Amino acid sequence: MFNNRILLITGGTGSFGNAVLRRFLKSDLAEIRILSRDEKKQDDMRKRYNNPKLKFYIGDVRDYQSVLNAVRGADFIYHAAALKQVPSCEFHPMEAVKTNVLGTENVLEAAIACGVKRVVCLSTDKAVYPINAMGISKAMMEKVVVAKSRSSDQTVICCTRYGNVMASRGSVIPLFVDQIKAGIPITITDPHMTRFMMTLDDAVDLVLFAFEHGNSGEIFVQKAPAATIETLAYALTELLGVPKHEVRVIGTRHGEKLFEALLSREEMVSAEELEGYYRLPPDLRDLNYGKYVEQGEKGISEAVDYNSHNTVRLDKAGMQQLLMKLGFIQAIAKGEDAEPQD
Repeated sequence: MFNNRILLITGGTGSFGNAVLRRFLKSDLAEIRILSRDEKKQDDMRKRYNNPKLKFYIGDVRDYQSVLNAVRGADFIYHAAALKQVPSCEFHPMEAVKTNVLGTENVLEAAIACGVKRVVCLSTDKAVYPINAMGISKAMMEKVVVAKSRSSDQTVICCTRYGNVMASRGSVIPLFVDQIKAGIPITITDPHMTRFMMTLDDAVDLVLFAFEHGNSGEIFVQKAPAATIETLAYALTELLGVPKHEVRVIGTRHGEKLFEALLSREEMVSAEELEGYYRLPPDLRDLNYGKYVEQGEKGISEAVDYNSHNTVRLDKAGMQQLLMKLGFIQAIAKGEDAEPQD
């Protein structure tokens, strides 16, 4: 399906964008466009990959015209541009709205106007039962995706939802590694806090699945194991040869949950279970309120959400096995200098 086609990746200089790019560079795509705001990161990518397939567009998803310039002629779009740091979104919630919600609308409007064949948008587990501005903005982004998919005949618009991607920029694993290197205590918020764990490569598999099999308005969720933050910390200290490194509990930060959910109990009622994934169909009800008021759904009362407390739980050995899939950790464990994936 990608033979001689053009793919646009918004936020292509970020962790997810880079991972998707690396996978798609091996495909038969004729051209891969990168849309982002950071010219330094684009220049670094240009030098790193040195590939004639790559085309770079400086712009911001908040600006419809710059999005339109990048979208014209594209066949596929992977929309990864987002503000994703919980603290920054918490203090600047309107910035999260402008990028994550209005920016997504700009991308989808341009895609529909230009006849793009397929758009896959990136979401997060924090969009389920959201308690912070980042999660709320991503939940609204998902609603925009479903709403736009209803009015789009030619452009298939769907979404992928992930848990924590290990060792991505700004995530906790690089922080723990830096603390170990600096000889200072690892700081964990709550030892019993659980998080889904998945590698970037696993996450990119879901992107490809969504491009090939997604129907408009669907949300795809990847099944993933989870671990407590305490298990992660001690698995890491042992891998790096410092099993007695101090671990300090600092307490839960503002906007953090004890566990994350990838599917709400309401969603689990209609979700289709696939091998390794869940497929969540869109709610296609219209504004006929009788359907909401007079017709209930007994299954919702009996359903249980899919969260990091009730998924497969990794022990220390299992966590170490997963960590060693990361090139970043492999290098650090050998005593080499390495940076987390861009």
